[in-house]
Amino acid sequence: MTTDALGAFSMRGRLVMVVGGTRGIGLAITLQLARAGAVVIANYARDRDSAELLATQALTEGLDITTLRADVSSDKGRDLVIEAVSQKGQPLSSLVFAAATGVHRPFEQFTSRHFDFTFELNVKTFLLLVQRLTASMSAGGSIVALSSEGAARAMPQYGLVGASKAALESMARHLAVELAPRNIRVNVLSPGTVVTDAWKALPDAESRLAEAAARTPTGKLTSLQDVATAAHFLCCDAAAGMVGHTLVVDGGARVLGSC
Repeated sequence: MTTDALGAFSMRGRLVMVVGGTRGIGLAITLQLARAGAVVIANYARDRDSAELLATQALTEGLDITTLRADVSSDKGRDLVIEAVSQKGQPLSSLVFAAATGVHRPFEQFTSRHFDFTFELNVKTFLLLVQRLTASMSAGGSIVALSSEGAARAMPQYGLVGASKAALESMARHLAVELAPRNIRVNVLSPGTVVTDAWKALPDAESRLAEAAARTPTGKLTSLQDVATAAHFLCCDAAAGMVGHTLVVDGGARVLGSC
């Protein structure tokens, strides 16, 4: 690979906002982009302990990471995000939307409150953040929304989250068309089964994780690093031709139709 090609993967000095960036997949993405040279604002809503651990790790490694506590599902929280970006004094290069929530229950138990709670963050907040933050992307850039395999297949007690992720993917495709003339690329990253706190909350998690590994051609689950590397690619210049795409990182499970 030539030096120029390697440079296409550099994020040096670029400002990145990772929503949900202090835990799980979001944390892995924050660290990956910061290690590639990015100036990262890692947003979180409540878990101060995780944010403090990240701040300590950033200091140890010499990474340019700022943690930001803000509930992005609220107007006040989104105002804090805009203010944090503005204070950096440079255009925003990438927005990674890794925040997610949801209720895991059989469909008969879903209520309108559960529906609103799930779609409020997973879909509506993504749209509202894009509306606000694209004004900060004067030099163009990349928007990456994190989806899940539940957007494409039925999973036990995952109906609301899966439906919200499918809506998120559709929203991203429409935004990709509208924002492409402004040199802003919008794509979706859809991981396979990754062991996170969200997965551990599902019923029969251990047996389901073993089944997921068994039905994957590689024989193993998707790692946090697999997802973080893919997010890095979508954010950098090497992915200049990626517009409105859903990048699946799952070890081939969906190729076999097992997801």
